[in-house]
Parts: sequence; structure tokens; C-alpha cells
Amino acid sequence: MTTKLAIVIVAYNRKNSLQRLLKSVGNASYPKADIPLIISIDCASDNYDVVQVANAFKWKHGTKKVEYQKENLGLRNHILQCGAYAVTFGAAIILEDDLYVSPNYYQYTSEALQFANNKPYIAGISLYSHQFNVHSRSNFSPLLDGYDNWYFQFASSWGQAWTKIQWESFYAWYITQEVLEPHPSLPDNVTRWSEKSWLKYFIAYLVETDTYFLYPRASYTTNFSDMGTHVGKDTTTFQIPLDFSKDPQFQFSTLKESSSVYDVFYENRKLHLYLNLKEADLHTNLYGKKNNQTDKRYILTCKILPFKIIRKFGKSLKPHEANILVSNTGNDLFLYEAQIADKNSFKEDVYRKIMYDIKSLNRNEAKIVLFQLLKEQFNRGLKKLGL
Repeated sequence: MTTKLAIVIVAYNRKNSLQRLLKSVGNASYPKADIPLIISIDCASDNYDVVQVANAFKWKHGTKKVEYQKENLGLRNHILQCGAYAVTFGAAIILEDDLYVSPNYYQYTSEALQFANNKPYIAGISLYSHQFNVHSRSNFSPLLDGYDNWYFQFASSWGQAWTKIQWESFYAWYITQEVLEPHPSLPDNVTRWSEKSWLKYFIAYLVETDTYFLYPRASYTTNFSDMGTHVGKDTTTFQIPLDFSKDPQFQFSTLKESSSVYDVFYENRKLHLYLNLKEADLHTNLYGKKNNQTDKRYILTCKILPFKIIRKFGKSLKPHEANILVSNTGNDLFLYEAQIADKNSFKEDVYRKIMYDIKSLNRNEAKIVLFQLLKEQFNRGLKKLGL
């Protein structure tokens, strides 16, 4: 079978979102090739306008097919069905309708998939590059190591691509699974996600198989987070800068070459190298969202724990693991010897922790933010009470 990198757009009942995405897809750069475009629309009572938008879109780079599902699949089953186009064509890009693409998204994805060939530790390609830790609700940026990619044990749902082999490997695992139960190897909030989520299963697959998504350094999609299945209110939280460069050239790292390798908790998996420790001896928990593994000899964390402190680091440089790399001294991050109990006189500096993620807020802005947070908390309380 000749491999073609197909573009698959997943739509439901958001006419304006689909229109915006199609405009960005139409304006992007493509090689002179026959590129299949599939617009898959899930069944809904109010998506006549969505079908019209899909039918009216002019695709100049190959064949276009609009598929309207006769029954409502729901997001999870819809994505699983669309992922199978990677098998049909040999490779596929999946784009949900609230995304917007960089002009270079197709070139990046094509070259990243070629690089991933014969690398079984790469289970998929992300077009999106995270700048926000969804577990700790704090800023995140991967360590700069001179390459155009980084590795993350967290699947992407905001623009992703798979080869036939990558998709078949995941799906063979997926069909053996039952309901995803809480497990120490997975963040609690991931296992709590709705059963409408396909993403939590792919994340569990990455952890169980010790594989990764290859992520881009610059982002080739951004997320408008329009109201929909998983979003109750539009937000700019997940908007990030897109790559608009001319004639981009990519230099990808292998897993061994990369210093920017992250586990499912957004923790850098190579910090043991900078501490002259064995990987098996170190438990890294700089965001404080893991359960501390006291069976490990050492714990590197932001938490105040009753163990012997071996080394202390400040939390000034960004990303926070850079403080470990350069041995920046301070009292924010601690390397403990977990087998030796000891009194710990340090206290968490909550203000410093908060301000690490905030550039600046004036007094009026702070009042507005505080009022909005209190309002949202109050409304959540009323909802829990059924009021």
C-alpha cells in the first residue's frame, strides 16, 4: 500500500469553529501531491450548518470526502473511528474543530512521521506543544536542548498524527481494556476524566508500554477551547504561539540524545544525570503531584518532607529543572535521602510559589481575578448541592 498522509477533521456541532479551522488548513503550505482530506461530522440534531460548511469548503490539494455519521458516536468513539484512517492511508493527521493550524503544520508532521519510522518508542506525533501543566494548573515549558522536538509520555488530542503501525499497536492494546481504574502510575485527574475521553486510554497505553509522543518545540496547532463536549466556557488558557516561519528546517533528537524527556506527570526523566545518581534510585516530583515513592533511595521534590536533605535548590530559573542543571542554591526544591528520617524546619513559601507562575498583576487586576475565582468556587458549591 502506498502511504499517504491524510488530513482528518473531526467535527460535531460547532459551525464557526469548523469554518475557522478549514480556513487555516486551506491557507497552509503543501507539497505537490494528492493529499486526501476527510471531514467527519458526528450526528447531531443541530448541525445542518456544519454540514453546509464542510460541503462548501474547496480543497485544492487532492480528494475531499465529507462523512456524516448516521448515529451519534460521541467524541471517544468518533476519534477512534477517525484514527483508523491511519490504517487506510498509511498515516493520518487528526484535527478537532476547535483547533487552528500553522502554515507549516503539514511539513512538520510529514517530516516528524518519517523520523519516527522504525523507532518503536515513538507512539504518535503531536502538533501541539504544551505550555501548561494540566495536573498542577501551572506554567510548563520543556527544557531547551538544541533540538526541534521533545518527548512526553502524554498523548496529544489537540492535533496528532499516527502511522499505520503506531495506530494498530495502540488499538490492539485498547480493545483488551476495561474501565480505566486509578493507579499510582497515572495522575488521578486523568483516570477521573469522563468515559467520553479516548485520550486517557492512550495516556495509559504510553505509560504501560513506556513509549512517548514526539512533541514539537514550536507549536503547529493552537486550541481555541470553544464550548463543546469537554469545555463549558471558552478560554484562552490553551492558546499558544504558532510557527509562522518561512521554509522551516527541522532537527529531531532521538530519545537517547534528548535532554527534554517528560513522564506523564510533566517531570523530566533525565535529571538523575545532573545529580550523578542512578535513574532507578531517584523519584522526581518537582510539581508535587505524585505520591512520594519512599522505596526509592532519593526524592527530588518541592515538598517539605521529614527526610534527610542532601541538597537544596532555588526555584528562580525557568523551567524549574534548570535550577537542578546549574546547581542554583536556595530553599525551594529539595533532594532527600528517603531512607533517613530527619526533622525539617523549612516551610513552604506559598507566595513565592504562586509568583513563579505570574509575571505581574496590578492591584485592580488582582481584585478582578480574586472576585472571579470566588464566584466560580461559589457556583461549584451550589452545583454540588444541586441548587
